[in-house]
Amino acid sequence: MVRVIPLKVDEWAAVGVEVLLPKTTLLAVTAGDGYIMCGALDVQLLNERLKDREIIAGRAVGVRTIQQLLDAPLESITDAAAALGIKVGMSGQEAIRLMAMAAS
Repeated sequence: MVRVIPLKVDEWAAVGVEVLLPKTTLLAVTAGDGYIMCGALDVQLLNERLKDREIIAGRAVGVRTIQQLLDAPLESITDAAAALGIKVGMSGQEAIRLMAMAAS
């Protein structure tokens, strides 16, 4: 099952996506030109093999809900996210705010 959840981070619109798979759940929140995701995100792949795409993304581990993803500190980020001012340790919500602000 896939759930799409409209979200607000401060005054910014975001979208949460929850994909229920056997024995795991994939979680993502997107705003502007970027997204944060659960531990399934391969940041190294995005930074190395897909570097030319300049993907703005962050990864939080150990999360099981969209709210936990927003509250958790980012464990890793892409180079493009760092260029936007997103930092490792920043909450998912703070990162989504920066992504939304950059797109407006």
